[in-house]
Amino acid sequence: MPLKFELCPGRMIGGSNPCFIIAEIGQNHQGDIEIAKKMIKMAKDCGADCAKFQKSELEHKFNKRALERLYTSKNSWGRTYGDHKRHLEFSHEQYRELQKYAEEVGIFFTASGMDEMAVEFLDEINVPFFKVGSGDTNNFPYLKTTAEKGRPMIVSSGMQSMETMRRVYQTVKEHNPNFAILQCTSAYPLEAEDVNLRVLAEYQKEFPDIPIGYSGHESGISITLAAVAMGAKVIERHVTLDKTWKGSDHEASLVPSELTELVRSIRLVERAMGTGIKTMLPCEKPCHDKLGKSVVAKVKISRGTVLTLDMLTVKVAEPMGVAAEDIFQLVGKTVKEDMEEDDSVLPEVVEGYCKKRKC
Repeated sequence: MPLKFELCPGRMIGGSNPCFIIAEIGQNHQGDIEIAKKMIKMAKDCGADCAKFQKSELEHKFNKRALERLYTSKNSWGRTYGDHKRHLEFSHEQYRELQKYAEEVGIFFTASGMDEMAVEFLDEINVPFFKVGSGDTNNFPYLKTTAEKGRPMIVSSGMQSMETMRRVYQTVKEHNPNFAILQCTSAYPLEAEDVNLRVLAEYQKEFPDIPIGYSGHESGISITLAAVAMGAKVIERHVTLDKTWKGSDHEASLVPSELTELVRSIRLVERAMGTGIKTMLPCEKPCHDKLGKSVVAKVKISRGTVLTLDMLTVKVAEPMGVAAEDIFQLVGKTVKEDMEEDDSVLPEVVEGYCKKRKC
């Protein structure tokens, strides 16, 4: 059984606990705190467990030349990449305001710390868990520092190899047992051929003592539901209020109606997963009683006859006799009463026959 742990206060993940659903707002808020609040409320109304943002301390995430380069993309919010990112970055005070609003709404709040100073700030405001974005997954000093803080972690694995993910597992595990790894492909939007859901099973084999999840950037919800059916215990999907807004993430994001359907469908899939124990269920009894087949006499059989297979056949019979799967157990046994052709072969008329559930 995969490890279970408390990701947020009162909310366990892993094992038989419900899948934890993260609505990744990221920077789809357009740099507007009121839109950000609407998205938090939307995530809650749609049934997500957590509203998540992306926090950067820009001078620690980028070097000067990266911030100063011209940014002429259709998605640009400024002349340089630094201007663009500053437009989208909320201040510490605004983050505290959003955190308070999420608490009022009743949804967990966190963010990906996009650099070590951002992680320090998130630790300071007491987020329930740290999310490690794919861009920092192979940043081992960052991973070590973050893991040492002791908060639960969720680590995405876009752009990484299995060899790197083994190192990630070992690095985090040494300092913090409470973490999950998400299969992820870092493309926006993501084509189905590049999703690689089979990695989920490989992660489950490689890392059997932690929960495994899925962070998706594909269109629609079908692939994410398949991930849940394959055992994903954490799901992360980007969300937006309008797919036509400026920004590269919106096209790969879910609008409220899609997020609502995703949450509903995940909970439905979870109900359908069952125990893995194959047995006839109570809900099947009416069908079994109506159409279940049992053994009948193929010919007239006299009392004292030793049964052979050619004397018996299987039909839907009234009353129901010996179960069809037990027909071979009757061969060689003696009947204690006369039976007409087409009579049900009842357990009590066969000497030495023992019904499985009563013996």
